[in-house]
Amino acid sequence: MSQKVLLNEKEVNIILHRLACQLIEKHNDFSNTVLIGLQPRGVFLADRLAKILSEDYKVKNIQLGHLDITFFRDDFRRGEKPLEANSTKINFLVEDKNIVFIDDVLYTGRSIRAALTAIQSFGRPNEIELLTLIDRRFSRHLPIQPDYRGRQVDVINNEKVKVNWKEHDDADADTVYLIEK
Repeated sequence: MSQKVLLNEKEVNIILHRLACQLIEKHNDFSNTVLIGLQPRGVFLADRLAKILSEDYKVKNIQLGHLDITFFRDDFRRGEKPLEANSTKINFLVEDKNIVFIDDVLYTGRSIRAALTAIQSFGRPNEIELLTLIDRRFSRHLPIQPDYRGRQVDVINNEKVKVNWKEHDDADADTVYLIEK
């Protein structure tokens, strides 16, 4: 199993600030916009973006939630081991809000489809957008594309993209790897 660095810590930081600025350009003061990180790994990116928006760009009205999509996936009964649900934390109304789903890697699009179904339990949003750190193009099973992307990579199916966050993955730095299985 070999691994190659796709993004180092400096590149990840630059991309996060660019994504934060793109969100500000579109959503201004975030008065009608909420950020929702998709469990399990999208929450790390969502938390980091919310921190950058509030601390570096002084956006005051950031509403951040975490959405578990485990039992909304179309493949949740196909594995050998039973799945464990993550926590959902949405303590605000999504009715008529603009939602930005946040996930670390966009691969087949199935997680996003599950998130679209899951969010309906909380109300009917006005608009839903998608932000991903890594867009694995050529791997999509569904017609889903990100509105905001950090980096687009061409990856074949026997390769995996792994995002390591230093505060969550016991890593030395924020790094994105391409791992050949």
